[in-house]
Amino acid sequence: MHFHTPILHYFNSRGRMESVRWLLAAAGVEKTCSSFHLLRPIDGSLMFRQVPMVEIDGMKLVQTRAILNYIASKYDLYGKDMKERALIDMYTEGTIDLNEMIIRYPFLPPGEKDASLAQIIRKAGKCHLPAFEEVLKGHGQDYLVGNRLSRADIHVVELLYHVEELNDSIVASFPLLQALRTRVSNLPTVKKFLQPGSQRKPFEDEKFVEELKKTFF
Repeated sequence: MHFHTPILHYFNSRGRMESVRWLLAAAGVEKTCSSFHLLRPIDGSLMFRQVPMVEIDGMKLVQTRAILNYIASKYDLYGKDMKERALIDMYTEGTIDLNEMIIRYPFLPPGEKDASLAQIIRKAGKCHLPAFEEVLKGHGQDYLVGNRLSRADIHVVELLYHVEELNDSIVASFPLLQALRTRVSNLPTVKKFLQPGSQRKPFEDEKFVEELKKTFF
């Protein structure tokens, strides 16, 4: 049963909401509403006084993992049993570790950016991407878990795009991940999401960060 179009409350940037946008797109939810303002928890609806918040199915959900878990469960992107779900959770947590570093990177002081970028590229190239490549190589299937699309694939593909924006040569070393990215990117709703004018947010370059900061001060 569908209530209304999901409403996404966040700043006009990627941040922790971008994974939610990706997952909704992959789930086939083409229409969402976005609320870009500094939320004030005056009505008590913003639990823990923080965003992201997603209004969906009559609920007001906060905490990114809770939001993603609900969407994945609702749209059958969370495996067929507990074992598959455990693998999906494990792979998802792996992407979150690296994604948190990537989310913070654009907002770091100039003096810290080079070291952070080097750490991101090192972790991606030596740890995270080889691990996911090995999973695909190990079972020889099209998707990471259960030979069908799950949230794990969506999170990994989102990560590939974000890593490539920071270093455009790194993904080339991982042919199975490249194939996974092509497969997921060609899903009709994801294809649409990757086009200009969608809910997807742009790379947060220095100009974008400066504009965003103006909304806070």
